[in-house]
Order: sequence, then C-alpha cells, then structure tokens
Amino acid sequence: MALASLTSRERMLTAIDGGVPDRLPVTTHHLMSYFLNEYMNGASDIEFFDHFGLDAIIWAGPVKNEPSDNWRIEEQEIPGHDYRTIRYTIVTPAGNLATVIQYNEYTCWVTERLVKDKKDIDLIGQYVPSPVCDVESVNSIADNNADKLIRGSICSFDLFGQPGTWQDAACLFGIEKLIMATFDDPQWVHTFLKILQKRKKEYIASLKGAKYDILELGGGDASSTVISPAIFDEYVAPYDMELIRLAHGISQRIVYHTCGGMMPILENIAAMKPDAMETFTPPGMGGDVDLANARKRVPSDICMIGGFDQFHFFKDCGQEQTRAEVRRCFEAAGQNGAFILSPSDHFFDAEPELLMAFADEARKCTY
Repeated sequence: MALASLTSRERMLTAIDGGVPDRLPVTTHHLMSYFLNEYMNGASDIEFFDHFGLDAIIWAGPVKNEPSDNWRIEEQEIPGHDYRTIRYTIVTPAGNLATVIQYNEYTCWVTERLVKDKKDIDLIGQYVPSPVCDVESVNSIADNNADKLIRGSICSFDLFGQPGTWQDAACLFGIEKLIMATFDDPQWVHTFLKILQKRKKEYIASLKGAKYDILELGGGDASSTVISPAIFDEYVAPYDMELIRLAHGISQRIVYHTCGGMMPILENIAAMKPDAMETFTPPGMGGDVDLANARKRVPSDICMIGGFDQFHFFKDCGQEQTRAEVRRCFEAAGQNGAFILSPSDHFFDAEPELLMAFADEARKCTY
C-alpha cells in the first residue's frame, strides 16, 4: 500500500506502533459539546473532523451491565443552586454511599466525595459490579468506521471517575486527602487501589476480541505537578502497569494519559510499557514539557501524542503564529515518526480559522 493512500486510522496506527506514516498525523482529544454547539451549530464529531480535515477518532465505550439490587444508583436533583446539582445515592445491602455532582454547559465537578470515611471502601469492595465490554457493539462501530481510529478507555468508577487506578481513587476520596493518606495510612491506600484495580482487571478481561485501536489509561492526578515521583512509583505504576500487561495480553493497545507535569516521571511512565503517552502539556498551559527533550528520553517505539498549546494558539493570535507552533512541535518531536500532533487535552473555545490553520499546516508536515 502506498503511503499516500493511508486513511486516518492507518496513519495514526502507524505512528502509535512506532513507525513513520505518510505525513504528520493531526487530531484532537475529546471533543467538547460546548465547542460543537457554540462554534459549529451543533455539528457531530465526524462533521467536525471532516470540516477541518483532521484525522478522525471515534470514541466508543458500550458496556453491558446487569441490574443488581446490591448496587442501585438513585438520583435526586437539589434545587437552589447556581448550577444543576444532583445527589447520587448508591444503595447496597450493607449501607449507602452518596456523592453530589454539579453541571454547567462546559463540564461537571464533584462537590461531595463518595468516599467520606475509610470504611466506605468496604462497601465498594463487597458490592461494586464490574462493567462488561459490549464487544459486538464495539466491533459494529469499528466495521462501520474502518477509516477512523476507534478509541476507548479502561473503565472509570460509576458516576465520576478516571481510567487510572490512582486517579479513580482521587476522584472518589479527593486528591489532597489521598496524598495525605499515603503518609498516614499507606496500607489503607493500597487496599483501596486493589479494590479499584480488580474492577478494571475484570473489565479488561471482557475486552478480548473488541476492535479497539487504543484504550486510554491514567489521568491528571498522577502528573508530577500533583504527586511526587516517589508516590507515582509506589501507588500508580504497580497498579497501572499490571493493567497494561493484561491489555497487551489480549492484543489491546494502551495510551497513558498524564495532563500536567511529566518531565520528572517520563521514564517512570515509559517503564510501564504503554504503546503511547500523552498529553505533553507545555509550560504555557500549566505543564512542564520540553517536547524535544521529551522525545530524546521517551523510547522511540512509544508514540507521543499531544504537545500543542491550544490555549494560546487556538484563539487570540494570528494564523501564522498557529502554523509556527505546529512546525515547532513537528520539529521537536515528529521528525522520526511515532508522534501524533494534538492539543494537549480538550478545549472549549477556539477560533475556527485557527483550527483550520492548525490542520492545514500539520498536513504539510511530511517525512
């Protein structure tokens, strides 16, 4: 097959597998509904990718969950708040757990953590069900979108969570309290992480035969702007490395997502042997990544995804500045392949003409 004929999927998979595609793959992370509604009249994800000429990703996550009287989620809207506010109660035979989540047009956030007392994890350990991948639905999506990358994630906790084991715990307990617990009660933290990891391991087992191209693991609470390398090595890597190993055992690729600081832990992440790493957030966005230095330190067979400063170059600048930032990223990290240009995580606001310049310049970056 001639390189010039590569589809978006083939182009990105070539990079993910450590190779050199026909040109620089260029895409984006999660597309936010706010952007599509505010700037593109409610366009679909596919319409977005087609309009800007970006390499298309289909996010898919169909699961099969059997109803259970041992784990029943109830919700109640709480009036009188500036934002839509819902209290979720998880009912189990031995007691209830509750969390409060607020929503606006951009996103959602937790105002009351699910795990309030250390004994609450006993209810989770005893009763939480493990989701099962709907392999048939995933494969139908893949078959109907053969030219697009099919991306999913390792299961997060119900209601509010993240793919990584440590990150799930941070969502449920609060990152500050979780960090303190690593000093005050490390055994409890390990017990908590094992409970959450067990659920993810069971989900990974159900992925056998699913036509995902890559699955996300990790999250921002494991970045070096949040925790130390020592905490990463003791509480993050052992749990997520095993998940990566299990995923590889059933021929699933993993991208490890770390939005925030990465430079002090680049080798620590790479040692877990993911197929790709992201988001390589630049200092202008609160990260710390020097792309050229990172490319030298990340093994050449691990794909780097991200690196682009969407805050400064998707709005309030000229098109030539956006194009120059694309070239900077390509020259720093993309010269030998194994690199996918992408904003370092999602965005809400962007000037469409700058997005067009971003995509157009990237398509001109050839090998």
